[in-house]
Amino acid sequence: MAEPGEQLPEEVLVLIFRYLPLRDRVAAARVCRAWAVAAACSVVWRDTTISCDFEREGTLLPYLSACLDHVHNLRLEFEPSREPSRRAATELLNALAGHTPGLRSLRLECRGEKPLFDAGRDILDAVHAVCRAACALRHLDLRRLPFTLDDALVLQAARGCPELRSLFLDNCTLVGSVRPDSVLELLEACPRLRALGLHLASLSDTALQVLAAPDRAPFALLALRCACPEDARAPPLPDEAWAAVRRRHPGLAVELELEPALPVESVTRVLQPAVPVAALRLSLSGDTVGPVCFAARHYAATLRALEVRAAASAELDAALELLAARCAGLREIHCFCVVRPSVLHAFRTHCPRLRSYTLKLTREPHPWLPTPVA
Repeated sequence: MAEPGEQLPEEVLVLIFRYLPLRDRVAAARVCRAWAVAAACSVVWRDTTISCDFEREGTLLPYLSACLDHVHNLRLEFEPSREPSRRAATELLNALAGHTPGLRSLRLECRGEKPLFDAGRDILDAVHAVCRAACALRHLDLRRLPFTLDDALVLQAARGCPELRSLFLDNCTLVGSVRPDSVLELLEACPRLRALGLHLASLSDTALQVLAAPDRAPFALLALRCACPEDARAPPLPDEAWAAVRRRHPGLAVELELEPALPVESVTRVLQPAVPVAALRLSLSGDTVGPVCFAARHYAATLRALEVRAAASAELDAALELLAARCAGLREIHCFCVVRPSVLHAFRTHCPRLRSYTLKLTREPHPWLPTPVA
């Protein structure tokens, strides 16, 4: 009987193994020599997703040690409340710090809840190690880490990863610990940065001036999260500074996420007419109708996605209909409360580019799934 590896060319096996989860790659590599060679091919590992929650403990590093050099884009999932999952993630990141010649992208995602009073020092120290070693790193996404990200991490990324194109620090922490000075050093050390995610308190007028400099590389995305007390106390950024950034980067898209901890007076400071808001996520405990109406009046030319979490009301329905009539370029609308039929009709009528929506006419069990537009 012919060996399994002889039934298919190596090129075909490589294409198949690219889509296998890690434990299935381990199993495939043990079938025969030909399969082992195909499973270790660099193409298999270029884009890799590893879930530490489901891999058998002890199989990660022994199998990956020969392949880490081939990993270019890594998405690493783990559950911080499960010690084996957390330990596997930490060990893998530390090992990756010693095998980083090809690493271009790192995305970390936490699943489940983190333990109370957990600062995530082990994980964050491992991220520091990667940033020290991965001088060719271009994309670092830490939005799904539930730990406080501080100046030391930002400065390490600035000094160790000068080729950065995107850095996302806008995570769900309750404390904003990245100072504006650290962001300034990041922008100066990484001149090719095109996308940045921050808490609002980390952004400054001076940072906007740096972005508006004539020799600055094109900047595409600024994601701002407003959720912690530091964000609520942040001073408003001048309209002139935003206008200068828009002139320098006409394609700039700003994503704004406003959380319940933000008081009403802070919301009015954050929502500025000159900001080119492309995505707006509202989950406010106070007035939501006002921000929706504000978006309809001032973001009609730029708004592409809106998410609203609020209590159902006739006033909110009217505000949504106004927004639908003004924002013809809208591509997504997700409202997590029951709306009247005229709201759905307004978006289907006035927004020809709409791709998906969550607009429920009757109460349904959660989670509510978006409806794609045919």
